[in-house]
Order: sequence, then C-alpha cells, then structure tokens
Amino acid sequence: MGKSSVYNASKQQYPPTFKLFFFFLPISLAITSFLLIFIYIYTTSKLSTDPQSSPFLEPATNFSLFDLIIPGSTDYETIQFSIDNTAEDLFFDLPRTSSYAKPNQWFLGDLFGFTGNTLNNTEIYHDTDVFLEDYKEMNKSFKIFVYPHKPDDPFANVLLPEDYNPEGPYTSELYFKKALFNSHFITKDPNEAHLFYMPFSILHLRHDPRIGPEKLQDFVKDYIFNISHKYPFWNRTGGADHFYTACHSISEIAMDKTVEAKENSIQLVCTSTYFVTGYFPHKDVSLPQIWVKKHDPGTLVSSKRNRLAFFAGRVNSPVRAALFKHWVNDTEIFAHFGGLETNDGKEQLRSKFCLHVKGFEINTARVTDALHYGCVPVILANHHDLPFTDILNWKSFSVVVHYMDVPVLRKILQGISFEELSWLQSNVMKVRKHFEWNVPAVDYDAFYMTMYELWLRKSSVRV
Repeated sequence: MGKSSVYNASKQQYPPTFKLFFFFLPISLAITSFLLIFIYIYTTSKLSTDPQSSPFLEPATNFSLFDLIIPGSTDYETIQFSIDNTAEDLFFDLPRTSSYAKPNQWFLGDLFGFTGNTLNNTEIYHDTDVFLEDYKEMNKSFKIFVYPHKPDDPFANVLLPEDYNPEGPYTSELYFKKALFNSHFITKDPNEAHLFYMPFSILHLRHDPRIGPEKLQDFVKDYIFNISHKYPFWNRTGGADHFYTACHSISEIAMDKTVEAKENSIQLVCTSTYFVTGYFPHKDVSLPQIWVKKHDPGTLVSSKRNRLAFFAGRVNSPVRAALFKHWVNDTEIFAHFGGLETNDGKEQLRSKFCLHVKGFEINTARVTDALHYGCVPVILANHHDLPFTDILNWKSFSVVVHYMDVPVLRKILQGISFEELSWLQSNVMKVRKHFEWNVPAVDYDAFYMTMYELWLRKSSVRV
C-alpha cells in the first residue's frame, strides 16, 4: 500500500502552463541581459557617439597632436619631448568629453539613477571623519628612522638639511627634509620605526661637481649597498619600508642601477605620472612642487576676477602648442608665450581659472601657484598622479580637462555655472594650507600631508 502511494505521487503530472513558465524564464532573463548590455555598449561607446551631439566636441579621429601646432610660428623641431612621455605627448585618445560636459541622455547610469549631481561633489576630503581621526593617530604614533650622518661627512651637503630656507622650483625635497629633521616623528630607535629615510638630496647630487648627472646612479647604488651591509633593516624587506625624496625630474633615472630600490622603496617625487618609468602609484607618493613665495598675496576677493583663464609659459610640448594655436589671441583666455616680466601674481589674481598645461615634464608648480593666488586650477596634464589624491577630492577644487578638449576649452570653462564656480573657489581657499611649506612646519601643511601619505604606506606587518 505504501509503495503504491509513493509510485502514484511520482507519476503526478504538472499543468502545461507551469512547464512553460520554467521553460521561458531563463530565456527571458538571457534576452533581457543581452538587451541591457547592448544598450550600455551602444550609448557609451565612443565609436557610436555623434560628435555633433556634444557641445564640447568637434568631429575628430585619432590623430597626432602635431595637427594642432601653431602654423608658421613654431618649428616642430623646437618642441622638446620627455623620453618617457613621448607616447603620451604625440597621440590623443579618441574624442571624449570633459568632466563638465553633459553626458549622453541615454547613459545606462542615468536610466537607473546611478549618476550623481556634480554639486554633491563639494567635499574637499574623500572622507573627512576618517582622515581627521587617522591624522591624529599618525601625529601621535608615526615614527621615522633617519640613517645618521655626521657634519664632517664628505657629502654632508647632500645628506644633511640646510640651515637656511632654500629658494627655487625644486626645493620641496629640501623643505621636507628640513621639516622632518626638526619634527617629533624622528626616532633614534630603529626598532620602533615604521619607515626608514635615506636623506640624500637628488637636487644637490645633480649640482655637486663630484657627482653630477653622470655619477648620480652610482652614488645611489653605493649608498644603498653601504646601508644594507652596515644595518639589517634594508635586507629585512628589500627596501620596501624605505623612502627618499626628489623633486627634480632627473630622479626618474636615479634608481636605474638599483632595481630593487626602484621597485620596492617609496619614492616621494614631483614628476608623478603613469608614463614615467619606475613610478608606481599607490606605492610612491606625489610630492607637490611648491615655489615658496616671499609675500602673501593678501586679499583674494573673487569679485575682482574679471578674466576667464590665464596661462604663461614656453611652448615646450605639443599640448602647449595646441593651447597657443587656439587661444593666443583670445580675449577671454590670456595665453602668454614665455615668462612674464614680473611674476607677482597679478595675472593669477585677476583670473577665475589658472591653466596647468603639461610642458617638457609633468609637475605641479603652476597648480600650487594657482592655489596660492586663490585661482581655480585647470589641469591639462593627462595621466598625472596629483599630490595627496589619497586624501583630497580634486574634483571639489579644480577642473580636469583632457588634451582633446583644448579646442573647446573656453566653452567648457564658460559652461561652469556660477554656483559651481563659487564652491570651487571656496574649496580652493580651504585647501591652500595643504600646499604650503612652513618653517617650522604647521599642522595640515604640505609637510604633514606628505607625512600622512607615508603613514598610509607603512607596512601593516611589523618585521
């Protein structure tokens, strides 16, 4: 009797509609997924975007930046190229819009409400609470061991900090070293140190007649050989908990004879771009290039800024050549060939936007100048790892523009609303303190922000 009941139950027939439901369900899901993928590809593909539909684009194909050189006024052979950046300099990507260009109305994120309003992107820190709390912990417990050198060392000028305030465009490494030596982060006990500092100055090595560019690599190689044999700390991690500073672009080749240092050690450098050989974002640190000013600009009232944008500099890259071709005679964008007679900040103070256009190398001197004078920086330097990106939300106080958008730069900047410009200018005033060297160092200035970047890179496992 029991067997008969089980047998009859197993032979039970389901209605036809029930079977059809389970037959068509996976097919319907597959078709729906295919349609969504097709819509996404179609609406976001650069190849299917009509250039005329965007107010910030002109019809274009993948072409050389030489097509934008100033005709008749600039000889191609006079444009200098960085060896590592040649590929980046010579060719644009396919057409693309600026971060302020209006997105395609059928973008998949808009269909489902995933994209946000730019006005929600006004916080200068990625996460203010986390940063402030972790900054306190860094200030309290972070320890650095500096390899010791005596004042009578033959290379004391290279290894010890200056007793004066250095001047010039590459002195960020010197200001950092001077501040570190006088800070509470230094420990004489290497066993409690989180990181180890190799205090040689690339800038001074370059100008030292005993070393110079020709023997720079050998000096660094010998220095690391000596500390790795005299102390046990380098060999424990292969130099992964060691760091050095360099603001001159010659630092790109300084470690060429010490591959272990290039791949493992933390580099604090001003030329921080993904195209530089040996620079590794997230391992290395982008050091802001700050040309220390002797005088404070005083009032930075935005109402007196009656010019749209400002740039002055040499034509030493195709990007700058393109800028001058399109805007050298413009009434809204002041593009000046060469340096100004007086670099007193007068032009920056009367401009709403100050252009940072990649030259022979990528650095941030014009960005920090713009911030110093309360001018909103416009970044025209593709693939630039900007300073303090782990902490600061650059979209909240600057405008990042792709090389391809040079011909429509004025339209992009004029398209920024008064409300957007107001909070950009307001945030510029908030972040200025992070891009200043002070003697002695002051909380949240460039030294402390750089220390926090190092704090983020300290090993989570003590050796």
